Amino acid sequence: MLLKTVLLLALVSQVLVLENGLLRKPPMGWLAWERFRCNTDCNEDPKNCISERLFMEMADRLAQDGWRDLGYEYLNIDDCWIGGRDAKGNLVPDPKRFPNGMAFLADYAHSLGLKLGIYADMGNFTCMGYPGTTLDKVVQDAQTFAKWKVDMLKLDGCFSTPEERAEGYPKMAAALNATGRPIAFSCSWPAYEGGLPPEVNYTLLADICNLWRNYDDIEDSWSSVLSILDWFVTHQDILQPVAGPGHWNDPDMLLIGNFGLSFEQARAQMALWTVLAAPLFMSTDLRTISAQNMDILQNPLMIKINQDPLGIQGHRILKLHSVEVSTGSCFDCPSLAWEKSHIEVYVRPLASEASAIVFFSRRTDMPYPYRTSLARLNFTSSKVYEAQNVYTGDIISGLQDKTNFTLIINPSGVVMWYLYPIRKLGTPQQ
Repeated sequence: MLLKTVLLLALVSQVLVLENGLLRKPPMGWLAWERFRCNTDCNEDPKNCISERLFMEMADRLAQDGWRDLGYEYLNIDDCWIGGRDAKGNLVPDPKRFPNGMAFLADYAHSLGLKLGIYADMGNFTCMGYPGTTLDKVVQDAQTFAKWKVDMLKLDGCFSTPEERAEGYPKMAAALNATGRPIAFSCSWPAYEGGLPPEVNYTLLADICNLWRNYDDIEDSWSSVLSILDWFVTHQDILQPVAGPGHWNDPDMLLIGNFGLSFEQARAQMALWTVLAAPLFMSTDLRTISAQNMDILQNPLMIKINQDPLGIQGHRILKLHSVEVSTGSCFDCPSLAWEKSHIEVYVRPLASEASAIVFFSRRTDMPYPYRTSLARLNFTSSKVYEAQNVYTGDIISGLQDKTNFTLIINPSGVVMWYLYPIRKLGTPQQ
């Protein structure tokens, strides 16, 4: 076993050549899986089955409804597109559902200023049972994707062994680079190894993949969002340092616009994924999405924060913080009690000395008046700040580190600030 491990590490060391200059900011786009799954019945459900028509219609919406211009540029296919392999062993799409082939679909996406992502699996089969990419097919499949002018590959890990994954993911990184086509590489590898060291070497992973899934698949429910968030913040000291330009932790898709989240929960997922510097892959029906959900996903300041050039992943700084609150309706009343606020605070450092702050309520009962100051949030400089509410646009000026302020945070909701310095104390405002 030791000899096998040494040989695998030696193999990996020979192919650490991923640095492809891609994804210097978290990728944004649309991904089919959560909303459309593996619906292949185009006779009964022609509008929603995994097909050329579906992806062309989503491409149209990305281009025409403002998504592309805000940065949502990837049109990503997931499982269930494969029709088999031809006589030469090349992957081919299902001929009935993708009659014009994948090169046609890539050309269509490119004609609209979009990029096409595709799915494969580092194993005998994909997760839904379609032909996988075994070790002997890695180079051939990479060449096929490049021939089709694909722009991103998501490589899953179903039906594979740890040894096959340890050899296969680095081998695919090298094979993609060898094609000469810039293809971003999304890996599911760490999720199949438990997501944590020592089974996962994140330093090594950052040299192999542009982004990676760490944990469970997201489902269309608030409990699923919280489960993923809890795992990420529990292990944030491991995960936060390894994210950055060209290599990102991926907590999975945005559920906004589907059926499982309330309005407050949808705004919370968007804010939390943004402060975590996560890829923003929508997985909803862009043909029928509501104006309310579009407003969440198309928030320009939110996107600016997500795409911040420093690429620093944020972290939770306060959990269930004990705060001094009034037993009555007035915070200045002398009768005080200590209670758990069930408010969490997340901070992400941004360029130009700015920060994103998310105040997140775990409460389920009623809106909560959370009182704090910048000093309590570890902002202790001599600067004077302004804070812009990312969702409402309201601006609070003249904030100093010891200035107390109160925020009303709805149950399962957030208040998100874009905080930036305007001057130092004693210096006239410009």
